[in-house]
Amino acid sequence: MERLIWVLAFAALWGIGVWAMLRGRRNRGRRQLGRVGHLPDLPGDVGAQVLEPAPGLYLGSTFAPSWQDRITAGDLGDRALAELTRFEEGILLTRTAANAIWIPHDSVGTIRTERGHAGKVMGTAGVLVVRWRLPNGTEVDTGFRADDKSVYPAWVRRYERPPAQGDPVPQNGELL
Repeated sequence: MERLIWVLAFAALWGIGVWAMLRGRRNRGRRQLGRVGHLPDLPGDVGAQVLEPAPGLYLGSTFAPSWQDRITAGDLGDRALAELTRFEEGILLTRTAANAIWIPHDSVGTIRTERGHAGKVMGTAGVLVVRWRLPNGTEVDTGFRADDKSVYPAWVRRYERPPAQGDPVPQNGELL
């Protein structure tokens, strides 16, 4: 009987802990709604596809420049299987069991590779991170881990700084 009481007490404490974490996440999401605002709508015409879709995992979005300040407003904090596709007008992140995220070309600041994002730490250059501005001006970093990391250079190259005078110019699609 004493053992049953201990097991029930432990189960109750565990349940209270899970409930408190979920409640804290929900409250944090409500507090963040003002900073996040509305996400851009997917336009009717996204233009031609520039890069092939890259399947992988959406890791979440964080407030820039902190790679751990996860956004929990809406479903931006939920990890999901996803597909990242680059179009002329922007980037489309299609997520399984979550809303798609449209990142207009004009709002993209940089695309880079990182070791970690949103609490997920990986090997060197394991995560593709897109820094962009929301319509209200807030800068966020959106993390994506592709199934095939060999696609990262093509994504990063599209948003690198323009070549300075005297820099070598790539020939026939070669990578520098």
